[in-house]
Amino acid sequence: MVLKGAVIKYCKTLLVFVLLLSMGTKMRAQNFSFEFYDGTFNFEASPSVIIPLSGTASAPAVHEFYSQINSSNYQNIVTALTNYKEAHKLNDWIYYQLIRKTAEQLSPKKENYFRYTLYKWFLLNKCGYDARVAVGNEQIIFYVRNEEDISDIPFFTIDHKKYMCLNYHDYGKLFKQAEAYKPVNIAIPEAVNSFSYKVTRMPDFKPERYEEKDVEFSYKQKIYHFKLKVNEDIQAIFKNYPGVDFETYFNIPLSRETYSSLIPILKDNLKGMDQKKGVDYLMRFTRYAFLYENDEQNFGMEKRLSPEQTLANKYSDCDDRAALFFFLVKEIYNLPMVALLYPTHLTMAVQFDKPVGNFITYNGKKYSFCEPTPQLQDLKIGQLAAQLKNVKYEIVYAYDPFK
Repeated sequence: MVLKGAVIKYCKTLLVFVLLLSMGTKMRAQNFSFEFYDGTFNFEASPSVIIPLSGTASAPAVHEFYSQINSSNYQNIVTALTNYKEAHKLNDWIYYQLIRKTAEQLSPKKENYFRYTLYKWFLLNKCGYDARVAVGNEQIIFYVRNEEDISDIPFFTIDHKKYMCLNYHDYGKLFKQAEAYKPVNIAIPEAVNSFSYKVTRMPDFKPERYEEKDVEFSYKQKIYHFKLKVNEDIQAIFKNYPGVDFETYFNIPLSRETYSSLIPILKDNLKGMDQKKGVDYLMRFTRYAFLYENDEQNFGMEKRLSPEQTLANKYSDCDDRAALFFFLVKEIYNLPMVALLYPTHLTMAVQFDKPVGNFITYNGKKYSFCEPTPQLQDLKIGQLAAQLKNVKYEIVYAYDPFK
């Protein structure tokens, strides 16, 4: 009997040990990994970070979510994010794409949009950005403080600080006016920085993500052929990019592979040409190597394409070509330029050693017209479309390489 009792006691102890071991296994941190452009992002999430959340968006639910996750072991995720940003020199807009993908791993967007948005908001704050949420109509709206000149997206102000909406596009026609949403006030000590939409460096992409695009145009009775390397990932990056100021827009660079497939070939083609002929070549390349279509026809709304998007897209309009022409002239000749905005058109003017044809004077310097968009006339440097003569314009960006 003593032996039997000892066996039973041993079995019970063993069972408890197995149960505890099993529970410990379930409570272990989970490892996540996903591709992010040319790299792989890895992070570890404690079980305490996975916050159960059901129901519709409300201020009490936001407070409850924050209370739970702020007490969790979330630091590993924030450390992984900030280390990756520093190692890969990510601009804020690209960094936000990384945070979006991280939130998607923790709480898939399609399964629970409310919780997915809260993870984005929490991580952006803990990474140092001043982000806010507002709720109304059973929706959650996500904002970030921004001090730049941004148009075409909703915003609100708190204490004279402007907060731009990051997720209104997810609701489409269901999005209400900004006053329909009430901010949820939660003080987060780490949230001190404003967010910037400036993209001064594109991420690197895996070479296999690129496809070749055949482009050609005629200049001085000679056909020039190009095999551009284009990447659909670029379209995804700028899918919900807002209307930034022209300086920010014009200075979005090309990715490494696209740059290497175009700029060295252009420079080789320009050998033997003087500066004015070279700019004329670039003007006509931008004008005639791509098909024209306005944004309403192409996208159903106003949308500015970055220079790389213009190279990749089948169609583009005057804004897109002005940005591409600016990029090419800056990269190859680095000349002073101004962008001229008319009521229905955007065009460029370039400063040469001596002006060519018609020019404008800005801050005491003369800039010759350079039209990068197809017109009814085959315009040369120093010529302006007839319908724009005597029409008022605004200088929306002036580039001076010496400043």
